[in-house]
Amino acid sequence: MKDARLAKLNKELTKTLAEFIERESNKQSMVTVTRCDISPDLKNVIVYISVFPTDHEHAVIEFLNRRKWDARDFMKKRIITRVVPFIEFHIDYGEKNRQHVDQLLKADNVGGSKA
Repeated sequence: MKDARLAKLNKELTKTLAEFIERESNKQSMVTVTRCDISPDLKNVIVYISVFPTDHEHAVIEFLNRRKWDARDFMKKRIITRVVPFIEFHIDYGEKNRQHVDQLLKADNVGGSKA
């Protein structure tokens, strides 16, 4: 039961924090919240993002870290929990690696011959 509650909360956090980023960003890069991972004690949440173009990743992380208290207030007004978690923003390297593998596979299919 507890796992289902955490999964539901992670989904709600993903949606809410994506809304915050959409609202607050300067639209110079596309930022996608890929997932959230809240701790079992509900005190901390890691928000994984992907950024396009990738050369803006550092600037986006800096911006989000400067605005994490605003993000927490935004979240507090939209999600009812007994504890409001502290937020950390990270680049989702798993998603980045998956995209790289997809590009390699597509390049192999284009350049390779079909038997």
